[in-house]
Parts: sequence; C-alpha cells; structure tokens
Amino acid sequence: MNITNDRPCPACGLGNGRLEGVKNGFEIFVCRGCKSIYSGHIPSLSEAQDYDEYYTDENLSVPDFINIRVREIVDGFAAFRETNRLLDIGFGAGNILEAAEEKEWEVYGQEVSKPAVEQAAERGYKVFHGDLTEAAYPDNYFDVVTASEILEHLPNPENVLSEIVRILRPGGLFWGTTPSAGGLSFKLLKLKWSTIGPPEHTQLYSKKGLEIMLKKAGFPHFVFKTFGLNPNEIVNHFHPSRNTGNFNPGETGYRLNESLTKNPFRKMIKSGLNNTLNLLQIGDSLKIFARTKK
Repeated sequence: MNITNDRPCPACGLGNGRLEGVKNGFEIFVCRGCKSIYSGHIPSLSEAQDYDEYYTDENLSVPDFINIRVREIVDGFAAFRETNRLLDIGFGAGNILEAAEEKEWEVYGQEVSKPAVEQAAERGYKVFHGDLTEAAYPDNYFDVVTASEILEHLPNPENVLSEIVRILRPGGLFWGTTPSAGGLSFKLLKLKWSTIGPPEHTQLYSKKGLEIMLKKAGFPHFVFKTFGLNPNEIVNHFHPSRNTGNFNPGETGYRLNESLTKNPFRKMIKSGLNNTLNLLQIGDSLKIFARTKK
C-alpha cells in the first residue's frame, strides 16, 4: 500500500504527521505538533459510516445507570439557564433531550441518523435531520449546547465548533466529551485500541489539540477533565488467554461502568479513580467545558 497523508491535523492544522500504521484500510497519523491522532484522509462516500443503519431499536435505548448519570450532568447546567434553550448535537437515543426536558428546558436536537430523528420526533422533540451547519439556528440562541462523543466523527470539526460559538448566547456553555489521544489505552495498545476505528472515528484529540481548535473557533474560556479507562481491554490485550469468548470492549466497558454505579461506595471508588486519571492526565476520554465571551 502506498501511504500518503493528504490531510493536515484536524486539530492544529499542521501537516506531515508521523505515521503510526494502518487500520481498517486507513493510514493513521500522530500529529508532530499537538499529538492528536487522525486518519490520513476523510472517508469517501463508499467508506463512510452509514448512521441510518447504525441506529436500531436495540441501541436507541440505554441502560438505567446511563440515564441516571445524564440527569446528574444536566443538573450541572442549571447555572447557565437564561433563554432556557438547550441543544444536543448528535442526540442518538435522546437521553440528554429527555433529561433536560424533565428539568423544564426547551430542548432541541440535531442528528444525521434518520431513524434517531424519527424516534425523537415521535416523542415530540424539536429535532433537525442533517448537519449542524445546515440547521440555521439564530445567533445567540442557546444557553447550552452539548455534544457527547461527536467531535471524533466529524469531517470538518472546526466548522461545527465555530457554528456552536455563533448559536450560543454570550457566556453560554458548550459541554462535550470525546476520546483522548493522550489516554493510557493508546499509550499501551497503540492501534490495537478499539477506539481507533476509522471510518467511524477519524480523529482523536489531545488536550493541546482541543485547546487550539476551541481558541480558533472563538471560545476564550475552557476547562478539560480526563476520565475513564477500560482495564478489561488492556488486560485482554496482554493476556489474551483470559478471554474465554468473543471479547467486546464496548460491552465490557458498559458492564464495568454499571458495576461502579450500583451503590454509594462503588461510586466513591469510581470518583477516586477518575480523579486520579485526571490528575495524571491519562484518562481515555476528555470532558470539555467551554464558554463563549460575555
């Protein structure tokens, strides 16, 4: 295979990334500047993930422990309530929309998956089918915009972030999560890490890369937290003999997360682990709190 990198780093714009290898037919590079990870080209129409097929009746619902956590997250948005409008980008199963509506937010959603949009519309939510840049929401319209596990999928993330700045009111909040290029799993597993999975994930950001992107988009204030780790995937990689069946990293991660939320003591353990991952900056996920200029 002839390896060519015709795509600059989607975070900082630097070219000439370091080739890490090839996965799923995509060249994977690590930016020499900000250390973000990205595919050498954006998926073609024939390569791209089909999100109409991605969502089914099974994954348009989530476990109860996820809904509980989402309600806790939405509770944290109360201090930003002025217009009372909240937008969730890539809302999927609609759990953020549901939790926000329970708290009496006026909720909006944007999603590229037709089945997800149809389900949300049937539930009475104000949803847009298509890209955010096509939705044409008014300037300064929302108090809060959320995007959970979305930025790693976007072919033009900088355009979406700039649009978020435009539609947020002055002092509004952008809250998001995305996999971290600086996490322990990549350090240990490299391209074997399941989260590196083009054409679905075409970039994973470093903290530095996200800082650059958010500044270019127009966010003057932002804070990051790193959290999350699936030790089962790491153990399975180094000790495959312990795997007695078809190992599914996503499923084991869900089970671990659910186990750590079953009682207050386990929640305390989970909080302590995440605090440690954040202190060491080796969590596998990045949580973004970004505010527009007042």
